[in-house]
Amino acid sequence: MTQDNAWNFDDSLRVLIGEFGEKIIPDHPLAEYNTMGTGGAARLFMEVDSAEELSRLVAMAARLKIPFFMLGGGSNLLVSDAGYKGLIIKNSIMDLDCDGEQVHSGSGEELQALINFATEKSLTGLEFATGIWGTVGGAIFGNAGAYGDEVGNLLVEAELVDRQGNIRTEKAAYFDFSYRWSKLKNTMEFVTGARFALKKGEKVKIMRRVDEIMAMRAAKLPIGLHSAGCFFKNIPDKTRKFGKLSAGQLLDEIGAKQLRCGDARVFENHANILINDGSAKSDDIKKLSQIMKSKVREKFGIELQEEIIFLGEF
Repeated sequence: MTQDNAWNFDDSLRVLIGEFGEKIIPDHPLAEYNTMGTGGAARLFMEVDSAEELSRLVAMAARLKIPFFMLGGGSNLLVSDAGYKGLIIKNSIMDLDCDGEQVHSGSGEELQALINFATEKSLTGLEFATGIWGTVGGAIFGNAGAYGDEVGNLLVEAELVDRQGNIRTEKAAYFDFSYRWSKLKNTMEFVTGARFALKKGEKVKIMRRVDEIMAMRAAKLPIGLHSAGCFFKNIPDKTRKFGKLSAGQLLDEIGAKQLRCGDARVFENHANILINDGSAKSDDIKKLSQIMKSKVREKFGIELQEEIIFLGEF
């Protein structure tokens, strides 16, 4: 993701501080805000906790010609070692509410928090997403899914802030959901809240399924380690289970688990997961991913597509 540097830092900082005060932070490190634990600093940083505050901030950034990006849970993200030469907006828009069989969530809520809330209300449908890292907004942006189901299948509507700061609500059809994709990847609009249609179920059965999926994920995911989750998308293939050919399977067959680049390595329990083993740079991780792509291309003639977003200049 490239950045437009045609903006004046000093003037912009003065204007933004005049509007938002100490909430605007210059040169703020980003490593602690992404699950890979790498990357440089944001030239400007601000945390928002409402759609209205986000709307004001985006409108002002657009007028000042400041590049901006909204950060949720920081999963599925690789931040440049050079940082981000613009404004990072940290999404802290929190809200969980229930109306019959529909659940409303603020986009800054962790996806797992939404699943836990639905479980407490004896509402079923979201169990498949158990253990998926990130926020509700990020899950909609990338149409997060597992076990043959996707977040987009349950969405009723979502509130958005566009790139000029306008707020509106759109029904699910607007997002053109497909595998790991939504229209937001083109429009780069921001989700601030979302409503999902679930179904009444038996709380004990829902809890059991959540526990089962969490156990399956714990057996193959790098709990407690710095990782962005699965690095590459699976390949659509209707002949396979859940309609996908596993990228991890292809990576296994090219011996990916033995690969590393500096302190970046492939996770021993899952060939599609890259790990920061301590002091890896984002460049190390990207170089390792390029080696993996190249080996799969050479052996299978398949070009793997990254599931993660590259933020900043690489």
